[in-house]
Amino acid sequence: MQFFIYNSITRRKELFKPIHKGKVSMYTCGPTVYDFSHIGNFRTFIFQDLLKRWLIHLGYNVKHIMNITDVDDKTIKKSMQSNLSLKTITENYTSEFMNDIMWLKINPADNYPKATDHIEDMIKMIETLIFNKMAYVGGDGSVYFDISSYKNYGKLSNIIIKQSTKRNFRRLQDEYQVNDPQDFALWKKRKLSDGNIFWNSPWGQGRPGWHIECSAMSIKLLGTHFDIHCGGVDNIFPHHENEIAQSVGSTGEKFVNYWIHSEHLMVDGSKMSKSKSNFYTLNDLKEKGFCPQSIRFQLLSGHYRTKITFSLKKKHESDKIINRISNFYFDLKRFGADKMQGHHLPEAYESFKSCLNNDLDTPGALAVFLKWMKEANKNIDSDLREKWNFMKVFDSVFKFIKQEPEKIETKVKGLLNDREKARDRKDWKKADQLRAKILEHGWIIEDTKDGQKLKKNA
Repeated sequence: MQFFIYNSITRRKELFKPIHKGKVSMYTCGPTVYDFSHIGNFRTFIFQDLLKRWLIHLGYNVKHIMNITDVDDKTIKKSMQSNLSLKTITENYTSEFMNDIMWLKINPADNYPKATDHIEDMIKMIETLIFNKMAYVGGDGSVYFDISSYKNYGKLSNIIIKQSTKRNFRRLQDEYQVNDPQDFALWKKRKLSDGNIFWNSPWGQGRPGWHIECSAMSIKLLGTHFDIHCGGVDNIFPHHENEIAQSVGSTGEKFVNYWIHSEHLMVDGSKMSKSKSNFYTLNDLKEKGFCPQSIRFQLLSGHYRTKITFSLKKKHESDKIINRISNFYFDLKRFGADKMQGHHLPEAYESFKSCLNNDLDTPGALAVFLKWMKEANKNIDSDLREKWNFMKVFDSVFKFIKQEPEKIETKVKGLLNDREKARDRKDWKKADQLRAKILEHGWIIEDTKDGQKLKKNA
């Protein structure tokens, strides 16, 4: 069965054909480590995780690189404002990011290159662009890419360059607020506001622009031409557009075959904003009782190319589905399904696979799986081998199954004891809070004349 994926640069679904048979080279834009990553960032990271997991399931050997942006406008500003070194700031938030992706069950990349470790690679690329007459040193001492020198500029973002767009229109800022193509900075001359954050170069002291970082690191680790480049739709312009121009301009070769982007995440029906108090980090969601599987479900239940809404109000619904899937998985284990031999799969697997092979149609795949599970649960002790094999495939792709019920039960017993003590001292508010926590673990409390009774939340 063939895998089709939407390619942003051609604006159509295409049959996936890797450059080298059986191998996939994949670069994904990682975090800018000046603060905690938020749930909108993780929509992109979890989509990338799903793509990688599906490619692995299809039998590909995936080489995955995710960059760490540890020097740019944002990291420098944070360093100056906090009066801490750039390294202190970025190493702290890099560590937090690594903890977050581990908690979210995201398959780790093969390499996480840091921009500050590849400054020499960036300088060499800029020198090549100047030699190829595609970049120039501006009057301010910074080096700019001349977008008029690259005839295909705008192909990814569908932006048209006007004849009037010449060198008098330049961008020193890493990010643009409007879709206005302008010559962009490859190397930024040192400013007073940069403090002691600078490197030496043929053009004097300064630092790289954001866009050149990804080009230099991806080419260094994956070669001048590789299979997949991922990111959020907000990366299309200017970041990915500029990456293409400077990469092709420096190597003379095609850069990437498939550009794959995920859409924006809405929160409770509106765009994320700190002023609206709907700007959630993983720590915020942990405090609200979210488990990683419930977050993954909300972020994968919608198609990656559509805007979806993350909602605190959907927590109960997503928890319920996760608990149902997890309970079915461990019920199969209790019947000994995990001890059976063979690789047979039920007919439903073919429909499941067909959905994911069609541009990663996760809503369709989940609908197929949940319908199958409902029917399979009616006669759970039959066809155990097929059921177990499908569950293993499903979990390898979506990672929705929670920990062993025995481990959950140990923690729940502690919460149950705490709740009983709260009831004894008539602290009903605390008792209700503990009831909610126990429900998060998939258990319902019934208060009877004989005391508290637990039952699984179906």
